Amino acid sequence: MVAQVQNPVDRLYRQFKVSGMTYPVLANRSGVPIPTLKRIFADNSAKASLANVLAIAEALGMSMGLNETIDVRMAQARKKARRVVGMVQGTSALESQALDEEQIKQMIERTVHELLAGSNRKLWAP
Repeated sequence: MVAQVQNPVDRLYRQFKVSGMTYPVLANRSGVPIPTLKRIFADNSAKASLANVLAIAEALGMSMGLNETIDVRMAQARKKARRVVGMVQGTSALESQALDEEQIKQMIERTVHELLAGSNRKLWAP
């Protein structure tokens, strides 16, 4: 089952209706003109400016923002480090010099730190 992403304007309009505010009150609190409010809500407008959407949300007691969910550099460094160490481990196994789990973890951590300290090109290169 695929989760549906709800349009932020739908959520704003629902909160507007639940709040019992009128358009003039919302316009006064948000600084967004009444015609713009009506157009945004009527069109369910994807054309609404971010500034207006954020102002309306704040006026309605809602917060909208861009929150970092993961450290994307760290995630990339770990992914690349695992791949590099995996290649080293594969080569070592072919030469009968297999590495134990602790050595592998240490190599991955060292590689992560080296990638983060080094060039962004190396970090993001395929």
